[in-house]
Amino acid sequence: MAIVETTDVKKIYKQGNLEVEALKGVSLSIDQGGFAALAGPSGSGKTTMLNLIGGLDLATSGTVVVDGQDFSKMSQSDLAEMRLRKIGFVFQAYNLIPVLSAIENVEFVMLLQGVPVAERRDRARAVLDDVGLDGKYDRRPAELSGGQQQRVAVARAVVSNPAIILADEPTANLDSKTGQGLLEMMKEMNEKKRVTFIFSTHDEMVMDYARRLIHIRDGQVADDVVKPD
Repeated sequence: MAIVETTDVKKIYKQGNLEVEALKGVSLSIDQGGFAALAGPSGSGKTTMLNLIGGLDLATSGTVVVDGQDFSKMSQSDLAEMRLRKIGFVFQAYNLIPVLSAIENVEFVMLLQGVPVAERRDRARAVLDDVGLDGKYDRRPAELSGGQQQRVAVARAVVSNPAIILADEPTANLDSKTGQGLLEMMKEMNEKKRVTFIFSTHDEMVMDYARRLIHIRDGQVADDVVKPD
């Protein structure tokens, strides 16, 4: 069953009188439980595509349907609710809140969702343990390594059991050993919990881990390969 369905998606950005066509009619279908990478050089359109799937931006034309919801037919408040409850985000820059501890950062989405305090704390502890950060609950981002901060970001993305997790260049600021550890962790979550992951990347290691590799070039799908199990 498809968790993401895009049909003839185009995205045009206006810069003064100039129009830049970032996406030129992209159609994709990604199944529930997928582990897919959108790959391509800077400016290819892969991050634009990820932003459209995440409801952070809207297509100029075409349709983006995630978990059965057509983004073009939703209000801004409904889109915000969709992002809060159905989509987890892992950003290249981590986007952790500096004044909050690791466990408070992980709890933050659940706080916005209105999850009771005790349940929030229990779920945050459990997911931090899952990503190998037991004993580091009370450390603030500045007291954690880059790899540990990215693990907190992944924990925050998965803790509310979203339908899909979008990861934009998740290994970009990490050394290869730390990046590999992070990918192993996400692969395990994908296999054990059927969490759908979609990456935007130009990192060969992420491409190697992905079970499906979608190359975006000049705003179009250049090739789409599903690797054999």
